[in-house]
Formats: sequence, C-alpha cells, structure tokens
Amino acid sequence: MTLELRGVGKTVDGAEHIHPTDLTLQPGSMNVLLGPTLAGKTTLMRLMAGLDRPSSGAIFWNGQDVTGQRVQDRKVAMVYQQFINYPSMSVYENIASPLRLMKVAKSEIDRRVRETAGMMRLTPMLDRRPLELSGGQQQRCALARALVKGAGLVLLDEPLANLDYKLREELRAEIPRIFEESGAIFVYATTEPEEALLLGGNTATLWEGRITQFGPTPRVYRAPQDAVTARVFSDPPMNFAPVRLESGQAFLGALAWPADLPDGAYQAGFRAAHLSLTETPDALPLRVALESVEFTGAQTFMHFRHGQDQWVGLIEGVQRRELGQELTVWLKPSHIYLFTPEGRLARAAPYAAAA
Repeated sequence: MTLELRGVGKTVDGAEHIHPTDLTLQPGSMNVLLGPTLAGKTTLMRLMAGLDRPSSGAIFWNGQDVTGQRVQDRKVAMVYQQFINYPSMSVYENIASPLRLMKVAKSEIDRRVRETAGMMRLTPMLDRRPLELSGGQQQRCALARALVKGAGLVLLDEPLANLDYKLREELRAEIPRIFEESGAIFVYATTEPEEALLLGGNTATLWEGRITQFGPTPRVYRAPQDAVTARVFSDPPMNFAPVRLESGQAFLGALAWPADLPDGAYQAGFRAAHLSLTETPDALPLRVALESVEFTGAQTFMHFRHGQDQWVGLIEGVQRRELGQELTVWLKPSHIYLFTPEGRLARAAPYAAAA
C-alpha cells in the first residue's frame, strides 16, 4: 500500500503553508519528517491523513485518488504529542475502543487487543487504568490504540516530546521494533536530528513548508544536497564560513587545504562536534573569540565569533573559559562541506563520503 503525494500544497489566507510537494512512501517503510517548529510537519501529516484538504494536487493511496475521502474512510491512525487515553477505561478497553466503533466481532476484538498489547509490552497492564501507568506506558497505550485498527498509515506527530529523557530513550528504541512488526507505513515528525538518526529508515527535511531532501536517513545526513538541509539536519545547526577556491586550493582567510573544484566563491560548512580545542594533526587552526558557554553535563556548547561569522562548538568535557578571550579551535579539512553561493552542495565532506 503506497502513499503518493502529487503536487500537494496548502494555502491559508494567501500564505503557502506547504509548497507543492511530490512524495512517495513505500509499504512497510519508516519515514521521518525532520524540521524546526513551524516548518510544516503537522500540516503535511494532516494532509496525508485526510484531516485537511490540500489547496492543490492530489493524494493517492495504493493507486487510488483519496484526496476528497473522509478520514473515517481511510485506514489511517494518528498519535499526537499530547497523547490521549480514556482515564475511566482499562488499558484493554482503551485499545479495544476503535474496534468497537468499527463494530468488529467480540472474539476478533479480543484477539487483536491481546496481540497488539503483546507487541507493545502491555499485556501485564491490561486491567489497569491509564493513570496507574508510567508516562511511557501511557504513550504505548495510545500507540496500541492507533495500531490495533490495522491502519496502513500510522502518523506520529512528535509523540515523545512530553516524556522525560529516560522514557524517550526507551520508546525511541522500541518504535523501530514496533514498526517492523506492524508492516504499516510509519511517518514520524520530530525537530531533533538525533531522533531521526536513531529511528533510521528515510528522512524528509522540511524548511518553511518545503521538503528540501528525501531519502535514506544516513544519506541525507552525510550528503545534504544544499545548505538548508545541512542546517536542518545538524544539532546545533551547521556552522558556515565564506571561502574562495584558487588553483585547487580552498582558502578560509590565510588557511588553505586541497579542494578539487572550479575556482570561485563557496561556503564552507562544518558541524559543531567537529570543532576541537585540542591540536590535531592536519587540522586547521582557527582563531576565535569566545562569546558564551552552555554546560550540558559531559559536553559543553561554546559559542564563538570568527570575523563576521558566529559558530558553535560541541566540545567534550566541562570547559570553563573566560568569556571574551581569544582561543584557537581546530578543524580537520576532511570534516568540511563546500556549498556554492546559492547553497547547493558542491562537495560533501570527505569523512562523510567515505562513511
């Protein structure tokens, strides 16, 4: 069962919330929508589900045009950030509720509820009420209610955002297993690049209502086809600096390294984790001013100014430095992407191309 969007767009009060989009999702695939808040992730999912009608284009399900079809008539399930369970019902009845609305036979309801509960590791909790469960168990109950319908398309809109770190890690690890067992098309919206990498499958990067790239998650991460995609698929966003190429050498100020591209102006892009305070063989020494520091425990975000550019470094350990001081940070040329002035990828970072 393939889901296909052909030129699907959404305009509200003259503003394009989703620009015309072509996208095909294959049966049994995990697909991540990755983008910042207000990039269009929820709007796109609502169009896929049939909750909203597109302003342009058409949506096809298994070759059939379902653009005008009611959401009730589609095999779609959706789980939101604010997961909802019925507090007065047991976990069993919560999971069974959509099947009862569909007037499924009692014996079939029991079979499917117990099968789905087993998949979600909820069997010992079937007699409990949602408020007697942990946050992670409550979210699994909401997921089970979505999956029990046998939906061919399951839409997850930032489903783990309101859980604490431990529960998020637990469910992040379980969702790929659930996906494999169900065989449905999964679409998972998130603002976090790390979450996209952990879930795997395919990723579509969104920016201001446009899908900038879609493909296998590792490929989109390692070879972003433009600077916008690179920025979206980096946390913190990718650092950039202007460079010039002359006679096979790339120059960032007075520093140079080999780059086999035509002469001209480019943008160098590199991720925060690739800046280091430790001198490394073959790395470029870059003089920066330290503007602010954020401690995250085992790592430190350090905000630098390099000329007119502001960079972020993700440095291992707790780094206590005086604000305003000048430092040398080190960057290996193998970690540098090169983009054209228009933002198109000219050369992927060698480390990523070899991965």
